[in-house]
Amino acid sequence: MKDNPFRISTRVGRLAGDRRVIGLLLLLAILVGGRAWLAENPQHNPWAPLDLNDPPGMATEAKLAALRDDVPECRAVLERSEIAYSTLDPQGEGECARPDRTRLDEYPLSPNPPPTTCGVAIALELWRRNAIEPLAEEIFASEVTRIEHLGAFSCRRLYGRGEGAWSEHATGNAVDIAGFVLADGTRISVLGDWDDEGDKGVFLHRVRDGACDSLATVLSPEYNAAHADHFHLDMSPRWAGVCR
Repeated sequence: MKDNPFRISTRVGRLAGDRRVIGLLLLLAILVGGRAWLAENPQHNPWAPLDLNDPPGMATEAKLAALRDDVPECRAVLERSEIAYSTLDPQGEGECARPDRTRLDEYPLSPNPPPTTCGVAIALELWRRNAIEPLAEEIFASEVTRIEHLGAFSCRRLYGRGEGAWSEHATGNAVDIAGFVLADGTRISVLGDWDDEGDKGVFLHRVRDGACDSLATVLSPEYNAAHADHFHLDMSPRWAGVCR
């Protein structure tokens, strides 16, 4: 029998076709496996609805940033995450208009949770879960039962000046935190304990740092004398990652 002069070239073509099929099968397997993995890890899935009960993931920061300009979706996240909240009627006008007034009903703010923007509400909840509660347990073997605040809304410019940029407080997009109270009644004050070299000072510095993971702006006594007695927390769209 004579050799087929086309035998080798036919085989080469067949091998090339086999490689393409194998490559497509591998790509399909990767896509299917990746989809299954994203379904099991929604915190990494940029298309999955945000749920604060999921652990932080690669897609969490972008999803949180998107909520600043999407109040309906922000409130949908609160509902999806089973966080009790109330919506209040809009108030104010001009630079102090507050179309978004969202109040956390069960957050341990004292005296009483004030209405803020929905973005601030979600950031406060993340701060409590990811920093305040675990640090109180780690350092004091206790829980925080009250978080003392100095208010959220104030229709004013920065530092009460007569001109210049408006404060985030003017729209309720900020809140000032003055201290924390543990289950046994121990009070940890920003004014009195920031420079403490013991557990209270350690707690305040670490919860300040923890707030920087959730809030756009965090200002503490390290920033200037005007913040000697409180942490200023806001979700300003102008800044990101200001932590001082």
